[in-house]
Amino acid sequence: MEKYKFDENNGLWYELQGDYYLPCLKLPEEEQVHIGIWGQRHRRYLKEHRRVRYANLLTSGKLNSYLVDIDRQAEEMFERLVKQMAERESIRNRAVEITNSELIYA
Repeated sequence: MEKYKFDENNGLWYELQGDYYLPCLKLPEEEQVHIGIWGQRHRRYLKEHRRVRYANLLTSGKLNSYLVDIDRQAEEMFERLVKQMAERESIRNRAVEITNSELIYA
């Protein structure tokens, strides 16, 4: 028996496994990129709580690009929030210092 067969009806290759021909299926190739901490956390969340979404992204070959995009968005949001909160806290601290020096401890 042949090790591989091509079915012209569906366009799939089949490989002989024991007594059966099984379709030769593999996931689409994905570019390997670095996924930051936010993307890794989101991947863990998807695996644990959104299994269907995770499986769909994985089998479509879009998981890595999706996680890279989530990581980029989260990093931008984090940096923006840190900056905004630092500015507000700084202004609050200066107002407390001025009130203390000009009114409370004057």
